[in-house]
Amino acid sequence: MTRKTAVVICPGRGTYNASELGYLARHFPDAALLSRFDALRKGQESLRDLDSAASFQLSRHGRGDNASGLIFAASYGDFQGLDLDVVAVTGNSMGWYTALACAGAVTPEDGFHIANTMGRLMTEAPGGQLIHPHTTEDWRPDPARKAALLARVAEIATRPGHALALSIDLGGFLVLAGNDAGLRAFEAATPPEGRFPMRLAHHAAFHTGLMAPIAEKGRDLLPATLFKTPDLPLIDGRGQTWWPGAQTPGQIRDYTLGHQVTEAYDFTAAIRTAARDFAPDVFVLTGPGTTLGGATLQALILANWRGLSCKADAQTQNPLLSMALPDQRPLTKAHS
Repeated sequence: MTRKTAVVICPGRGTYNASELGYLARHFPDAALLSRFDALRKGQESLRDLDSAASFQLSRHGRGDNASGLIFAASYGDFQGLDLDVVAVTGNSMGWYTALACAGAVTPEDGFHIANTMGRLMTEAPGGQLIHPHTTEDWRPDPARKAALLARVAEIATRPGHALALSIDLGGFLVLAGNDAGLRAFEAATPPEGRFPMRLAHHAAFHTGLMAPIAEKGRDLLPATLFKTPDLPLIDGRGQTWWPGAQTPGQIRDYTLGHQVTEAYDFTAAIRTAARDFAPDVFVLTGPGTTLGGATLQALILANWRGLSCKADAQTQNPLLSMALPDQRPLTKAHS
């Protein structure tokens, strides 16, 4: 029997929350590997202790030096349990580091080391992020609205003392990043829509020029010897594919610790490339969390994947399996 083809999507920051507490204890398939991950967290709280805490604390679990390790481990552990024909791997934001390991461009331990190191460095990073929708309520594309929001961002960025830029093109959302003055100016100029525009807790100005010092520190700490050519096609935050044997490890490192840190991350383009170039039977979202599911479906609508045009289409034809959902996890034939 032919196995289904799948594109695997690794989530980024903000996906390990209260409902994910205990995720590693429930799902991580390799106790020895988890111990090796913890051995790399010298001077830091262990993943096991964080995951087994009596309660979730945003100030503890959501902090970059802890969240990055928890999310990488949960996501990579899920990938290990897949029994599908994986044709490509991608991720969102810090999910790129997990995607590197899933695609074989780094070892699991080196991938964890990269994610954990960058997570620690991000606690020193300036600025913050907010998120705001640009599609209609039923997820139909609204290019004029998106253009108007981006024009507002560009205008605010010209004001003295204001830093603001697109951080992540996230399906039907724009994640913006900048300094406090820039973020406040956008909030003041944008009529509220429910909880939006919404600030993201414990997030810095990721994927903008404000991260240049962090990228430089990352390059100082993470040598080219950690990287290799991938075993699986790997789709990056520009929507470009890294093919096995086609690039050097140095090129992958340069992107990972350069453009990927300091320039906007286009998750929408990554999903468009995944859909059009690889045409999988399913898209598989690894854990932890399910919050990236909506953005993935929105990106597929924007790509007009198999005629998807709105939220109702996406929910009816749903081509996405989320491993964090108990009813969908068995469909990936993952170990429970």
